[in-house]
Amino acid sequence: MRTRAIYGCAGAQLLPEERSFFRDAQPWGFILFARNIQDRSQVAALVKALRETVDDPSAPVLIDQEGGRVARLKPPHWKARAPAARFGELHVKAPESAREAVYLNARLIAHDLAEIGVNVDCLPVLDVPVEGADQVIGDRAYSHDPSVVIDLGREAIDGLIEGGVLPVMKHIPGHGRATADSHFKLPRVETPAEELSATDFVTFRSLNSCPLGMTAHVIYTEIDPQRPATTSPKVIRDIIRGEIGFDGLLLSDDLSMNALDGPIGHRAKAALFAGCDIVIHCNGKMDEMKEVAAEAKPLESEPLERAQKALSHLAPPEDFDTAAAEARLAELMNA
Repeated sequence: MRTRAIYGCAGAQLLPEERSFFRDAQPWGFILFARNIQDRSQVAALVKALRETVDDPSAPVLIDQEGGRVARLKPPHWKARAPAARFGELHVKAPESAREAVYLNARLIAHDLAEIGVNVDCLPVLDVPVEGADQVIGDRAYSHDPSVVIDLGREAIDGLIEGGVLPVMKHIPGHGRATADSHFKLPRVETPAEELSATDFVTFRSLNSCPLGMTAHVIYTEIDPQRPATTSPKVIRDIIRGEIGFDGLLLSDDLSMNALDGPIGHRAKAALFAGCDIVIHCNGKMDEMKEVAAEAKPLESEPLERAQKALSHLAPPEDFDTAAAEARLAELMNA
């Protein structure tokens, strides 16, 4: 039986030790990073090898392909994509053009991913940054205006799904106010809950039908002053599942980020206990993955139902003229 975990691997080819571990651990899926990427044929072979370890030719393989600063597939083998903020700037002048541009951009990203067998993209970023926040989000967000984030986030979700790739909205319930980069330290947000509800949470609430969501390693002191969302039963139960109304598959952000403390196994156990359906461990370190595997129980009951529901959104893309889409996207962005 598959387990409640997603793992990375160390390099561009799967190591014998990794093959053996994945066969035993049976994770729900895998995630790719820049260290795993050389060219199309190599990535496609790696994806195939990962799926063979769990005997599932369509096992979820994730990637962070947002555009801008966060893009694992890069030139010269893949076309560079604009950061989200560029589409938000276009929205100020021409909302219809911005919506079309985001949709086409997402379809083109999905096409790139489908070519190499990747079927889940950690996009869109639905965070709403504020002045003075850490730039870890910055231009990864569409706008400082929640209504624009909702408008464009919806197009990204539709574009990916129609391109045969599952979207993951992040970082639920909101990373935009964080004054620290959660890769390095734990951010604390002290904003009143009412204000969070009207700004940070509203983007996720409005797009809560997205099949997958990824948690924020952020403490919201007015809701749970002790634990970040990823390991907070109160935030997941009352805010993510309750107020936001998200009933999709909830993934943790990377367990190996420094925002979380304690042994990796303890982090995995805490995230799963809090209500994450599946935990993600990204760095490919075998000793840490074994710790996660010791806590990643079989995928069953509600988490299994949510996983199956998420995967039901996967369908082969309809015919799509990529050359025409590239030309139209360039026209919209340069207008």
